Parts: sequence; structure tokens; C-alpha cells
Amino acid sequence: MTTSLRPAVKPASVTADPAFGSETVGPLQPLRVTAAGGTITTLEVRAADGSAIAGSFTEDRTSWTSNQRLRYSGVYTATGVATGAAGTEPARIAGTWTVFSVSDTVSTGITPDEDAKVGVASPVIVRFGYYASDEQRAEIQRHVKITTTPKVEGAWAWFTHDGDDYASLDFRPKDFWPAGIEVTVTVDLLGVPFADGMYGPRDVVTRNFTIGRNRVTYADPDSKILTVKESGKVVARYPMSMGRGDDVGDPNLVTRSGIHIVTDKKADTKMSNPAYGYKDLPEKWAVRISNNGEFIHQNLASVDVQGKQNVSHGCINLNAKNAKAYFGKAIYGDPVVVTGTSVKLSASDGDYYGWALSWSEWKSHSAL
Repeated sequence: MTTSLRPAVKPASVTADPAFGSETVGPLQPLRVTAAGGTITTLEVRAADGSAIAGSFTEDRTSWTSNQRLRYSGVYTATGVATGAAGTEPARIAGTWTVFSVSDTVSTGITPDEDAKVGVASPVIVRFGYYASDEQRAEIQRHVKITTTPKVEGAWAWFTHDGDDYASLDFRPKDFWPAGIEVTVTVDLLGVPFADGMYGPRDVVTRNFTIGRNRVTYADPDSKILTVKESGKVVARYPMSMGRGDDVGDPNLVTRSGIHIVTDKKADTKMSNPAYGYKDLPEKWAVRISNNGEFIHQNLASVDVQGKQNVSHGCINLNAKNAKAYFGKAIYGDPVVVTGTSVKLSASDGDYYGWALSWSEWKSHSAL
């Protein structure tokens, strides 16, 4: 008589990926628990504050995977039971994972403001509160998205704006934005490194805004008429006086050629240029079009020559009625196209000069 020996029945075994006890888990890294030789009967994964971590089982319940963003320095604990073949002891599931720590997170801000209505030349500017290397910039750029309906051709580029300590990521469409479209910007930098152990914030930062009417202003020193068009049709013509620099041979007094944008406006302001003998000169209806000191504004001193002669220090002068009318319609991002002067708008003029670059030049500032 012969006797056959049955192989011993093994209980279920449990593994984790990353392994239990890991202390350098990424905040976007999935947590996975797998049962070999059995199924997961019960499983809870909780954060240190007791909140449950969302996840899902495979159809046969042999594996569970998290689908939730984790916190820097967070500790996550798994508890449960895996059951194997009949007659075997259940396998206990118990272990922890720890997400890596960061020295600090980097603040993020977006221009335009939430729910703003902006002009067709408006840039999108994403500002970061810390330095990033060229390699890090590429990874950061991959995590910044812009969506429009309909889709608009455009590109991201890196610039350091006048007055900022760190580089910003700017978006510009190839051509002016189509009027009336809605734009959404999403910045999701969880787990994305900056310099010196700094990382992107845990929370997603978003911005929604709308492109307003197509309103473009044109200025040239020969016509001495400021022409405003909406949807390609002339809606206003204002006699003006531009910078006198080309007439007197002083490049500092030349109104720069190129596409400026409206960045700010004040009904009352004070203007100073000590090099040319004036300080805190009160002016009204001032619409800023560059950080180099160029405004479209009321100037009563030049009213008699507006439309006839260029006498300003670089600003575009209008009379009281016309300056107020222009001021009332101007919004952030409206383009002001200046042509026919000897000096072009450039980085040396400070702040935003993106439309002064050709499309190929703009794209060359991308990190990707």
C-alpha cells in the first residue's frame, strides 16, 4: 500500500509597494498592498489625523492601490486582513509609509486675477516664490497647464520681471487672444522640486478669466493721431503728442515702438523725471503702458500742439476730454501698438515686453 503526501497549504502573504517602513515616499506616489495566495478581506489606510485614504481594489481583491494626493511628511498606516486557502490562518496587514519632508514649499501666484476680464494682448504670468534651476524649470513647466475653448496656439516662456526676485513662467498666444473666450490656468506642483530643498505647494492653484472685446490702440509720430479700433473698426481718433526724442536727438525721450499692453490705470497720479527737471507733477487719467514710464494721459500743457507736434518726454498726451474717454474704456491687457519711432520696446524698458519679441524668440525662452 502506498501513501501520497499532499503539499502543505500556504497561508496568504502580503507585500506593500513601496515597502512598509519606507520614509521617502513621494506625495504623488501610489500606495499599494498586494496579497499573494489569497485575497484582501479588509483594509484601511489612514493618515495620522485619522482620515481615510481613498483607493480601489482590483476585481479579484488581490490588490489595493491608493488614488489620493499625500502630504509632505505625512505618515500613513495600513491595517487589515488577507485570507488564504481554507484551513490557513489569515494574514494580518499592518505597516506604515512616510512621505518625504521638505524644508518649505514655494508660494505661487497667477496674473490675471480670478474672474477678471482682460484685453486681447493680456499675458498669463505665473510667479514663484523661489529660485529654480534650468532642469527644474523644465519639470515645473510640465505641471503648469492652460486650457481654452476653442483651443488657442500659444507657448510658455521664462522671464524675470522688473522688481521680481525670481523668474516667472509666462504664457502668450501666438497672435492676440480671440475676443470673448474663457481661459483656465492650472498649476499643480505637488512633489516638484525647486532649489535648496524647496518644493511646490500641496494644493493645486487655478485661475479662471475671460478675454474681453478686441480693442487695439495705434500710435505713430507722423499722424499724431491716437486711433482706437474695436473688432477692426475705428471707434475713436484722438489728437495726441508723443515723445519728442527723435526730433531733438534724445533716445530717452522716444516713445518706444512695439506692442505695449495696458498694465494699470489711475485717475490721479504724480509723475517724476528728475533728469528732465520735474518731480511729483500731478496728472489725470493716466493709463500705464510700460514700466519705463510711458503712459497715455491728460496733459493740459501740450493741448495746443496735440495733433501737430511731438513734445512729450515719451508719454502719449491727450486733452482732458479724450484722456478721460480713453481711460474709461482701457482694461488690463489691451494692446497699444506704437510704430515709426527709432527705439524699440525691449527688456531694458522693464516689466512686460513679450509682444516685442517675434514668435520664434518667444518660444526660445521655453524650458521644454
